Amino acid sequence: MLRAWLEFAGCLAVIGYAGFKLTRYADAIAEKARLSASWTGLALLATVTSLPELMTGASAVTVASAPNIAIGDALGSLVFNLFLLALVDLVRRDVSIYAHASRGHIVSAAFGIALIAMILVGLSLGDAGPALGHIGWYSPVIVAAYALAIHAVLRYERGLTPAALHMAPRHPQLSLRQAVLRYALFAAVVVAAGVWLPFVGVHVAKVMGWSNTFVGTLFVALVTSVPEAVTTIAAVRIGALDMAIGGILGSNLFDVVIVAIDDALYAPGPILADVSPEHAISAASAIAMSACVVAALWMRPQRARWISAAMAALFLLNSWAVYRAAS
Repeated sequence: MLRAWLEFAGCLAVIGYAGFKLTRYADAIAEKARLSASWTGLALLATVTSLPELMTGASAVTVASAPNIAIGDALGSLVFNLFLLALVDLVRRDVSIYAHASRGHIVSAAFGIALIAMILVGLSLGDAGPALGHIGWYSPVIVAAYALAIHAVLRYERGLTPAALHMAPRHPQLSLRQAVLRYALFAAVVVAAGVWLPFVGVHVAKVMGWSNTFVGTLFVALVTSVPEAVTTIAAVRIGALDMAIGGILGSNLFDVVIVAIDDALYAPGPILADVSPEHAISAASAIAMSACVVAALWMRPQRARWISAAMAALFLLNSWAVYRAAS
């Protein structure tokens, strides 16, 4: 039992450190390549911070034969990321993070709700849903909807002045080539840790007598969401609230795409037909929490503690419900 938890802590430490470095070098690449803040937050940083989920899911379905770990990680990360937004808002002493945030984030949140709803429908249908070979009907729809979401958000942001282009250089000591090489190095570290993590998750589940669904949704999702936590906290500390919110919502969009990727890599058939129906609890929780974000962005309250408290309560309720359903 001790060995299993030490391995888990080791993965947490490695992914946390490498995720911090990945975020730093991704920011440097964006600065040197003069990318806008919108593109950096929604596409580049969101994809970077979702790399652990991507590699963990791919390893879980191809090597570890643990599809419940893969889906639990993806859906658990959605819920954890939104809980992180709520937590950041609850601990702030001044105005809410939503008070001056761009309403363009509503587009990302709304698309996120739509994509998660497709997963919820896929879980509800199980093996009764149509398939394209060994791939579920939802996978190509999710990928197409993700591309449309990125296009819609960037089109909405087009014409707005990218403030990041007028800021003082944040990484004057780095060249673009150095940033890319160091980014690639720490990406390889995350890939290695992500490949090993599903085996650690299965080991923890066995020694604790827990289900793969519960371990994937809570513990594996916690580890793979460390880069999102690092990015969000760093962005809030420097006052880049739009980047913090955009990074979380963008990561959630990409995490849904990871489900489609896992489905394509899972040879036995549509992955949502082969996993526990209890994952629907996390999907429904993520939809409800995303709706809270939409409400907060639309109202822009000076104090949104009641909305953030509701999101935190949904996170705790989801964790309890998944544990009860899987035990």
